[in-house]
Amino acid sequence: MMRIHIAASGRLRERYWIMACDEYKKRLSRFCRVSEHETADTDDPVPLPGFFATALCPEGEMLNSEQFAKTFLAWQNKGVSRIAFLIGGSEGLSDALTLNAGFRLSLSRMTWPHHMVRAMLLEQIYRAFTILEGGKYHK
Repeated sequence: MMRIHIAASGRLRERYWIMACDEYKKRLSRFCRVSEHETADTDDPVPLPGFFATALCPEGEMLNSEQFAKTFLAWQNKGVSRIAFLIGGSEGLSDALTLNAGFRLSLSRMTWPHHMVRAMLLEQIYRAFTILEGGKYHK
């Protein structure tokens, strides 16, 4: 079973973000195991050793949901079973972390609050798995 790790700068404090993330983590439990680690807003998130690092950053690749699902499938076909998504705080990720990531992903060229990005990312990961399963959620 695939393992997904969300490494994020900043703590979720608002109940609605916590509830949104918990809902998608619950839905994802049938596809993968999800773990999270939070750092202070001013610190870079910590990628886990042995995990394929994916940095969320404005200069990353912009994918639609189907392309994101195909990217997951390509990673799985290459034997990647542990993926860490790195979400920066208000200052973004450090250049070193971004440049050393195995993949750079942009959810948009717009700036989003990192708390919202976490919920959006979990939703898109869930959507990717349902696309790969042939489900109807993504339509």
